[in-house]
Amino acid sequence: MDEKLRQDIAEWLTAIGIDAQLAEGIPTLVMIITSLLVALLAYIIVRRGVIRAINMVMKRSKATWDDSFMHFNVLEKLALLVPALVVNLLVPIALSEHPLLASLIDRLLIVAIIVLAIRALYASLDAANEIANINLVSRNMPIKSFVQLCKLFLFFVGIILCFSVMAKQSPVIFLSSLGVATGLVMLVFRDTILGFVAGIQLAANRMVSQGDWIQMDKYGANGSIEEISLTTVKVRNWDNTLTMIPAYALVQDAFKNWRGMSESGGRRITRAVNIDVATIRFLSVKDIARLEGINLLKEYLAGKKKELTEYNHSVEAGEDPVNGRYLTNIGTFRAYLKQYLLKSDKTRKDMTLLVRQLEPGPTGLPIQIYVFTNDTRWDYYEDIQADLFDHVYAILPEFGLRPFQNPSGEDMRNINSQVLRQLGASPNQSLPQ
Repeated sequence: MDEKLRQDIAEWLTAIGIDAQLAEGIPTLVMIITSLLVALLAYIIVRRGVIRAINMVMKRSKATWDDSFMHFNVLEKLALLVPALVVNLLVPIALSEHPLLASLIDRLLIVAIIVLAIRALYASLDAANEIANINLVSRNMPIKSFVQLCKLFLFFVGIILCFSVMAKQSPVIFLSSLGVATGLVMLVFRDTILGFVAGIQLAANRMVSQGDWIQMDKYGANGSIEEISLTTVKVRNWDNTLTMIPAYALVQDAFKNWRGMSESGGRRITRAVNIDVATIRFLSVKDIARLEGINLLKEYLAGKKKELTEYNHSVEAGEDPVNGRYLTNIGTFRAYLKQYLLKSDKTRKDMTLLVRQLEPGPTGLPIQIYVFTNDTRWDYYEDIQADLFDHVYAILPEFGLRPFQNPSGEDMRNINSQVLRQLGASPNQSLPQ
């Protein structure tokens, strides 16, 4: 049929007065142009007709996954395969009288089809990655790492297929030759291979996920994970700087992940106020009567008074505090703080809640508050913590306590002035040597 069509075109050209020798080459040109026009027509039908109709259906759909395929133009890239396939089918037929040229063009067209197919697969993988991010699948699995690995695999497959097509050899020959280059591949793609293995470990053990807040001082990272790729983990720090951490470093080195705190719904406050030990004393009857007016202490003081009275009577302690047990301002202060935390609507009652003494030192007696807030957001957490210790420092004088503070320059000047007044000297004079 191809030969008959070629002869009919040549005879028609000769009949209209074109030289017979020239007319023999024109049918080939006409068939090539016709093939290209058919390929163009096929592309227009698929691109402007079929794909436009599919896109309209996707836009009206309530599903969200199809939006990702539209965003990455997956169908449009697949449509480019149609004219390539048509040309690959028709042009070799048109060049049947030129076998060497037909073979070369056929191989080039096959290579183009492979490249276009891989390009469409890349777009599909990008769309799948976006769908995973929208559905928060990537929080539990490093989807982007697998997508990048698939792209790398497709790249090598495409290279091997293209070389095998151009060389007219089986792809198996090129695959077997890769064994010789294994050492070079391991050297060049060391980070990629380590990153992929680390990605599998991170996913299997759920060590990190996108959105987790991690702290890794070795790399200066202290922030939220924005992206987990095949070789790196991108962290946006609290000051909006970006830190890139090798994926395998999260497996090899130590880091802190704050996800457990976020998932628990409670964020820990562990801070102490240092009490000046010189202000610690027993409470007098007048002090107890005054503190009984504090609602949070009524039940505590009533129970303690009964307990201590019975004990002191049993041991015949009398009025001497050395022989019995009596209330102290520091113990009552601790009881007050515990009740204050229990009554607060900002603390978690189902988690550890302590008000305890730590070992005293040169800076006084530390009274530590150990409690969890019910809001893990950073700004709210800081507000809750600040409000708590605002109250702690403000309430200390009610118990006759004073926070420890190293003497400042103003303190030393006041001491100097007092000593000078006692000596009868002017406050502007210095102490005698």
